[in-house]
Amino acid sequence: MTNSEPDRHDTPWRGHRVNEPTIPLRHPAITDRAENPDLDPPADAANLVSLHESIAALLASRGQYRQAYQHLRSALDLVSELGEQPQIPEQLRREVDRLRREHAEAHEQSIRDSLTASYNRRYLDQRLVTLLAEQDRADGLAVALVDLDWFKQVNDTFGHLVGDRVLQRVVELLQDGLPEAGFCARYGGEEFVLVLPGVDRVTAVGLAEAARARVEHYPWSSLVLGLRVTVSIGVAQEPTARVAEDTPTGPERQLREADALLYTAKQSGRNAVAYLLDGKPHLAGAAAGRRAVVVPRASAR
Repeated sequence: MTNSEPDRHDTPWRGHRVNEPTIPLRHPAITDRAENPDLDPPADAANLVSLHESIAALLASRGQYRQAYQHLRSALDLVSELGEQPQIPEQLRREVDRLRREHAEAHEQSIRDSLTASYNRRYLDQRLVTLLAEQDRADGLAVALVDLDWFKQVNDTFGHLVGDRVLQRVVELLQDGLPEAGFCARYGGEEFVLVLPGVDRVTAVGLAEAARARVEHYPWSSLVLGLRVTVSIGVAQEPTARVAEDTPTGPERQLREADALLYTAKQSGRNAVAYLLDGKPHLAGAAAGRRAVVVPRASAR
């Protein structure tokens, strides 16, 4: 996630702005004590700690975790200033841990597709920019654009509930066998993207073909009698030199290339993986050598 994008939890709760009291991070009396250790601790320090905790709890209940963290940190700073070996209240420790978990859960939900639990388009776009900016990949970056074949017919014949279950199961099959740094993201509708960092063209095509075969050979009739599901995939791979010199428009260009190759796979009979070799489109695996290959071009499917 980029730091330039505002935290979705920073927005006011239900349209009302929270008017937080202005509280100094270091109370003047505590500052004086730091300069003169012989002074007695300020009488209102405990009240300040309690006030910070109360404000943090209020902000956390409204989902404003960043501000809640700031107040909890201020409370910890105050406690630390009061003694050489401060004893952080156990309740405060638990509150920090709880907020940390809730913030992590909220962040994870914000980058996941609600139906399939794959990453969403927002995460995909941001992560691709980051990957293209990195220069420590030995073999470049590959993306595989995956589209379910005849998925509208699945919904029309078996219903949308079955269609949802198919999407969920396809994502599980696509994610099985991905390299450690790879991930699957929902691109839109029944389209998904496999992002494969640090792999060469041969490996990327092999991973895509293995994913295609897993979908084809899955016992779909166990979900509903007569169901059959296949996918078509377009694989675009960038070598290290081109990736390292790429611009923020690189992800869009690479996805366009994968989309054009997906069109090739579709128009060449579906249930296939298409890729470029020496500037020419080829089909991988079972589809290779037995189908006419259509030249890639932009087209609606």
